[in-house]
Amino acid sequence: MLDAPQYILRCFQLARLGAGSVSPNPMVGAVLVYDGRIIGEGWHRRYGEAHAEVNAVRAVAQADRPLIPQATLYCSLEPCFHHGKTPPCVDLILEQKIPRVVISNTDPNPLVAGQSIQKLRNAGVEVTTNILEAEGQYLNRAFFTWILKKRPYVVLKWAQSDDGFIARTGEQTAISGPLVQRLLHRWRSESDAILVGTTTALTDNPRLDNRRYFGRSPLRVALDFKAKIPDSAFLLDDSLPTWILGPARSSNFRNTIFINITPENWIPALLQQLYESKRSILLVEGGANTLGQFTDAGLWDEIRVIQNPRRLGAGIGAPVVPAAARLREEFAAGDDTIRIFTR
Repeated sequence: MLDAPQYILRCFQLARLGAGSVSPNPMVGAVLVYDGRIIGEGWHRRYGEAHAEVNAVRAVAQADRPLIPQATLYCSLEPCFHHGKTPPCVDLILEQKIPRVVISNTDPNPLVAGQSIQKLRNAGVEVTTNILEAEGQYLNRAFFTWILKKRPYVVLKWAQSDDGFIARTGEQTAISGPLVQRLLHRWRSESDAILVGTTTALTDNPRLDNRRYFGRSPLRVALDFKAKIPDSAFLLDDSLPTWILGPARSSNFRNTIFINITPENWIPALLQQLYESKRSILLVEGGANTLGQFTDAGLWDEIRVIQNPRRLGAGIGAPVVPAAARLREEFAAGDDTIRIFTR
C-alpha cells in the first residue's frame, strides 16, 4: 500500500467536484487501480444520483473490464451500506469481485458506521482504512458535523479593512477586491443557506444569490424581527427560496416563507429548521451583531476573514475571532488576504 496516499489524494480531488451539488450527502471520490494504472474513477456528482464507486466502475473501458476483479478500489469514504436513493455500493463491490478496498474515513452515519467494512471483510475482501484520515475528515467536515451534531455546519464570513472595520456606519461599503467577490460567490454556490441580519439587509440591500460563479444559489435567510425590511428589497422579490425570520406579511409569495422565531432563541431554532430541511451548510455573511451572536453562543465551525490593505479610519468594528479558533489556511486573492479558521 505504498501508493495508497496518492490514490486517496486523487479521490479527494474528485470528491471536491461535487461541492454544492451533493449536500447533505458527503463529497466522495473513488478510483480503480490495476498494476499502478487508473482504469476507472468517479465521484458523487449530484444528490440522489449514482455514488462515486458506481461511477468509477462505469468509467472502466470495455477492454479493461476483465481487470476489475484484480484491481484495488480507493475511496475517500466508506462505501454505503444501506438502501437510500441508490442501492448499497458495498454490494456493487462484491458483485464486481473487487479484491481490495482502501478507505480514508469510516462513514459516521449510523446506517453505515463500519458495517460495509465488516461485510467486505466477511466476504474475503482485503480492506485497509484510515489512509489520510484527518484530511478526509476536513474534506467532509460539514457532513461529519451534520451527522454527529445534528445541525448544519456554520461558516462565519466577513471582510475587514487593514484598521479593523467591516463598513462605514450607515452606508454600503465595499471592502474586498474583484477576485474575492468571485470567490465569495463560489462559497455561496457551495452553501445550502446564507444569512444576514436586519441592519445588513437595510444598508446593503443584498441579493444573496450566486451570480459570479457556476452552480446554484443558496436558500436566502434574513433576520427581520420587527418587519423593517421594505417590500422593495431584493430579499422580498420572491425570486429565490427565502426565509424571513419575523412576522408574516402578505400571503402572495411562492418562494418566501415567514418564520416567527423569538429573538431570544433564534439561532438554535434556525439551525434545527435547517437540519430538518436537509440543509447542511449555513454561511453567515453579517453583519457584526449577527456574527457576534454566533460566536457568543459558540455555534460556529469555521470563520473566513478577508483582510484588505485599505484603511477606513472609522466605522463598524470587525468581530473578534474567538480564542478557540485555529488558523487552518491562508492565501492571497489579488490585494486581499483570506484566512480560514476552524475550531
